[in-house]
Amino acid sequence: MIFTFILMDKPDSAELRQSMRPQHKAYLAAAAERIAFAGPFTSDDGQTMIGSLLAIDFDSRSAAMEWLKAEPFTQAGLYASASVQPFLNLWPQKTGFPQ
Repeated sequence: MIFTFILMDKPDSAELRQSMRPQHKAYLAAAAERIAFAGPFTSDDGQTMIGSLLAIDFDSRSAAMEWLKAEPFTQAGLYASASVQPFLNLWPQKTGFPQ
């Protein structure tokens, strides 16, 4: 089942996000075969990262929560809030994905 992770950064945490980004990306790479989509939320400027949206296949909610618990941004205390919800993808994607 795909679980979505809506993860919003604490205010004024851009420096922490940038310092932890290599570890975060490596952690995501380890789950690459199960990722439906992933990327940062941005402010209206389209550049300043303010959170993360991830959609990843897990066998259960408990497996998804364990994965999130060990995620580097979580471990560093970056997120002000985290929501994890099951997601049923019913729409064929046409836009918004890298070439």
